[in-house]
Amino acid sequence: MRLAALSGGMSVLAMLLGNDLVRSAAQIQLAHAMATLACATIMNIGGRQARWAPGFFLPGTLVFCGARYAAAAGAPPWAGAVQWPGAMLLLAGWGILAWAAGSIDRPERAKRQHSDLAPSRKEASLAVG
Repeated sequence: MRLAALSGGMSVLAMLLGNDLVRSAAQIQLAHAMATLACATIMNIGGRQARWAPGFFLPGTLVFCGARYAAAAGAPPWAGAVQWPGAMLLLAGWGILAWAAGSIDRPERAKRQHSDLAPSRKEASLAVG
């Protein structure tokens, strides 16, 4: 999580100091830093599989945004091809996050939570009678 926070801070600096290409890369970097931090929340509410997503978000951000930063710094045009593996890593991270979110949206879980709040038959009969 510390790496996500550092990545978010560096992206804000890049947005302040860079040109349009750098700013677009910085926005992508910031979005994925926030998604990495959100993984902890998703894990805390039952999406345990979310622990795998940062392992894709952080290297994906490094590769994808790094290629864009390099292009803005004057790297050869073929260096832009490196961003595609980074994009695939980012997409894999989002897929894992969607899978993890599915485990917290199950109807049987919601039904179980509502049944915990509902009074038992004995409690209900005592309240009426």
